[in-house]
Amino acid sequence: MRIGVIGTGRIGTVHAHTLSRHRDVGSLILTDADGARAQELAQRLGETAAPGVDEIFRWGVDAVVITTAAPAHAELIGRAARSGLPVFCEKPIALDLPGTLQAIAEVEAAGTVLQMGFQRRFDPGYAGAREAVRSGRLGRLHTVRAVTGDREPPPAAYLAASGGLFRDTLIHDFDLLRWVTGREAVEVYATGSDAGPPASRAAGDVDTGAALLTLDDGTLATLTATRLNGAGYDVRMELAGERDQIVVGLGDRTPIASTEPTGPPAADAPWTGFVERFGPAYEAELGAFVEVVRGERANPCDGREALQALRIAEACELSRHAHRPVRLAEVPGAVEFAPAGPRL
Repeated sequence: MRIGVIGTGRIGTVHAHTLSRHRDVGSLILTDADGARAQELAQRLGETAAPGVDEIFRWGVDAVVITTAAPAHAELIGRAARSGLPVFCEKPIALDLPGTLQAIAEVEAAGTVLQMGFQRRFDPGYAGAREAVRSGRLGRLHTVRAVTGDREPPPAAYLAASGGLFRDTLIHDFDLLRWVTGREAVEVYATGSDAGPPASRAAGDVDTGAALLTLDDGTLATLTATRLNGAGYDVRMELAGERDQIVVGLGDRTPIASTEPTGPPAADAPWTGFVERFGPAYEAELGAFVEVVRGERANPCDGREALQALRIAEACELSRHAHRPVRLAEVPGAVEFAPAGPRL
């Protein structure tokens, strides 16, 4: 198959490398707002560079991978849907709910596929946690604690277009909370701090945030994120139940040290960033997309899954600004799930 890759920045380059060596992908067409960057990557991979997005659709592809800056996602999703093409898109669909709902409506009206890039769903640790919860190993789940810490902030230009810490960073944790537990959030209380470098304040954002979520079965979840975790890139999730307790992301590269005399020492080579930490998961999600395009498996993460994670982020932003708990029922776009048990 022939796949068009729109956007050849950091994650677009990672995806292009993965797809270029996939046995079921015959060729790629790459394009980017920075034409020289797309051309250079195409030459390295032995693929074709296109002058712009129009050529991606005009030259003919079997599927599209969207890795541009977030504000362009919704328009490109809609264009691909109207062209009858399956799409893989990095999160988010859009930076707001109306744009997200419009893009989903276009995909559903066209009857095409939109797979969202929540790569942590393909990480073995999170998959193991999901199985532990669903099998009943933990008993009744009562507490979830999730941590995401970037080693350093992204460039100021990225911050300005990111949608903010809750929509850009914690949205992965919101998605994983739903996917691992099978439950829906019903209420959030969120806050944040902009006490670090001025870039986040200049973007109207915070560099550190925290949210307390109540799930529909009474489970309590605390989720924190920061762009200033100097020890290294840190992503963990702890799940505690009446029978057992487990953790995702605790290993010899986790950037945390114990103060106990017999505790583990600090990591010799802590994770430096998300591409390194989740490299295999990024490959697995694109492998899944190729299978979806070939009709060999169901979509593992569609637009409505991404919508629900965004709704939690929107509720957190409202809570942060209003200094009050926010019910998810206040946020448009709810999807009804069967009340008898957890989502599968």
